[in-house]
Amino acid sequence: MKLIPVEDLSPACADGCRPAVLSAPDAEQTAGVLKALSDPVRLRLFAQIALEQDETCVCDLPDVGVAQPTVSHHLRKLREAGLIDSERRGTWVYYRATDRGRQALQAVQALT
Repeated sequence: MKLIPVEDLSPACADGCRPAVLSAPDAEQTAGVLKALSDPVRLRLFAQIALEQDETCVCDLPDVGVAQPTVSHHLRKLREAGLIDSERRGTWVYYRATDRGRQALQAVQALT
């Protein structure tokens, strides 16, 4: 995420105290990540995957109280947000957190 300085500030503000805002593309990307993590079921699935050192088979994901098609939908949303990657091996799909996903997990953990 790149921060750009705000140009229209009071002259009384010293250079070191200038606030920063997100660029439009960065704001769009960050909003997508936040939206992906805003669903409690999705957040639980993501945390389970991201906390693993290696990859997680879909068969090893905990019961999150929704049907399998709904779990697949949530996993697709996490992939679309760039938080996880997946690989199909035979009938099973294995998931792992991306670098972006691990950064997002650290941010989420800092909030709790």
